[in-house]
Amino acid sequence: MTPHKKPARARIVVGISGASGAVIGVSLLAALRRLGTHETHLIVSQSGAVTAAQELGLSKSALEGLADVVHNVRDIGAAVASGSFLSCGMVIAPCSMKTLASVANGYSDNLLTRAADVMLKERRRLVLVARETPLNLAHLRNMTAATEMGAIIMPPVPAFYAHPRTVQDVVDHLVGRILDLFDVEHQEIAHRWSGLADEFGRTQTQDKA
Repeated sequence: MTPHKKPARARIVVGISGASGAVIGVSLLAALRRLGTHETHLIVSQSGAVTAAQELGLSKSALEGLADVVHNVRDIGAAVASGSFLSCGMVIAPCSMKTLASVANGYSDNLLTRAADVMLKERRRLVLVARETPLNLAHLRNMTAATEMGAIIMPPVPAFYAHPRTVQDVVDHLVGRILDLFDVEHQEIAHRWSGLADEFGRTQTQDKA
């Protein structure tokens, strides 16, 4: 029997579903490519491809070109459908409420939700950038169920303390926070919180030292 070899680079699976916010997944893929620390495996739902085209003017081939490896969402027999496929985890960005419901209820009807199910059963990191507002009770219960199984629910909430000036500033900060969850070194976040500063630029912590 051939021994199982550890991949040369750590792997991250990136899923893009049909919710608004395709720019988050796209920016995450671009950041990981720039950093070069991880091999990216991309799964895009049919609705996700439509949304990326509508919101970003990005063709499916251009979107897929951002990843190292692309898997067809209908290919339930792909490598990422198995727990024997080694990875450090998965991000679904954005994560629609339909995809969230599938993950929360173990309904693995395509490769995107099957790969997420694999992360949960293997106790690997699964980050769901859940994009919807306002939330109804079904959404909240599905978020609770997914959290209880080990997923991290990460709505794309702006960090106003960073004083973002553009939409991309907001997206970059969110991407940086996602990378933090996977211990990926980066310079994506322009302003990390270091304490409440006074008019002289000193923090309260420094004043008490």
